[in-house]
Amino acid sequence: MNYAEAENHLLDLELFGMRFGLDRMRKLMTVLGMPQRRFASVHVVGTNGKSSTARMIAAILERHGVRTGAYTSPHLTSFRERIEVEEVPITEAGFAEALTRAARAAELVDRTLDGDDRVTQFEALTAAAYHALACARVDVAVVEAGLGGRHDATNVIPSKVQALTGVGLEHTRWLGPTLSDVAEEKLAVVPDHGCLASGELGPEAEAVAKRVTAERSARRIRVPPGAEADVPPLPRAPGAYQRRNFALARTATAAFLGAALDERSVRAAAERVSVRGRLEPVADRPLVLLDGAHNPAGAEALAESLPEVVGARPLVGVVGVLDDKDPAGVLRPLLPLMHRVVLTQPALGRALPAPTLRSLCGQLSPGLEAEVVRGAPAALERARTLAGADGAVLVTGSLHLVADLVRAPGARASAL
Repeated sequence: MNYAEAENHLLDLELFGMRFGLDRMRKLMTVLGMPQRRFASVHVVGTNGKSSTARMIAAILERHGVRTGAYTSPHLTSFRERIEVEEVPITEAGFAEALTRAARAAELVDRTLDGDDRVTQFEALTAAAYHALACARVDVAVVEAGLGGRHDATNVIPSKVQALTGVGLEHTRWLGPTLSDVAEEKLAVVPDHGCLASGELGPEAEAVAKRVTAERSARRIRVPPGAEADVPPLPRAPGAYQRRNFALARTATAAFLGAALDERSVRAAAERVSVRGRLEPVADRPLVLLDGAHNPAGAEALAESLPEVVGARPLVGVVGVLDDKDPAGVLRPLLPLMHRVVLTQPALGRALPAPTLRSLCGQLSPGLEAEVVRGAPAALERARTLAGADGAVLVTGSLHLVADLVRAPGARASAL
């Protein structure tokens, strides 16, 4: 396959849906020659902040002389964004080669499966990532879990360090109805004699973390109190929540290296690290920010960080949410910061109808002017007009909405 064929192959696999379990993934790894065992790994799990934390860990490791790769999700414009070596996405040719190998392995694995069971999109992509990172001869890969942890396709790596960014209610259909259930699924990635790095957790998640690390004789390393205040400036990753992510990344990296970090290297990483779609400024006059916050915890963290980025500018929101999320939980912390809001829908079949969002806005913030505009680009233009040159626009509610604005015209959208 060439690159376009590789992307289309992955998009076609979405038709077969999502399936949990590691049996298919273990078979894929066997057919591919166990590429995930040819590098050390750090596994990043949690409800929010995984991509940011993973990129920050990779950036710090790189500046300590370690050849580092990363596997994150989702992407905004191209699948190859998810696989990086030395902080650069792999080439189109490299991605196509890796996906071709993974697809051939998947054909063999599919023959061993019963009924309509088959290798999923995320499994094929993860297998391709591990193959590509092994071929690139990285010393360590920083791997972001996709959903949960226990049954997630990424969970076939013998990770040396596991970083937990936090636990909130999400994907309860698959992970369970309580915070303890969600924590159990995420912390299942901690192996015997592992090393769990985390910041402050709520009481339910903390109880699970203590028990899991004790049962598995794993080390527990916490982010030191006040570490957020000591984070160097993050010019390309603004906001309080990114400082918390960086503090965790620094703690996890030190645990991986088993030594104190060189502060000049840490500052160099802080200066360069960036995460697309997370409080990302893409225009000025008006200031336009893209942030894919899509659950209550993410929206609360965004609301906390907005004042330092937006300042006194009047803020107009562009909001679209998927129908399997908690729209009230997303809107509640953000609406008080907005002067007006434009509601729209991501270009995805499971988007929540914008009129439903408008009705909800009326209930949560009766005095706020809210209007519906069809399509993300048109909604953004309307918001820019409303904000004026001296205002600010925030696009949020879903990374799929953000992707609609940065994806090339005519390109196929991914549901993953």
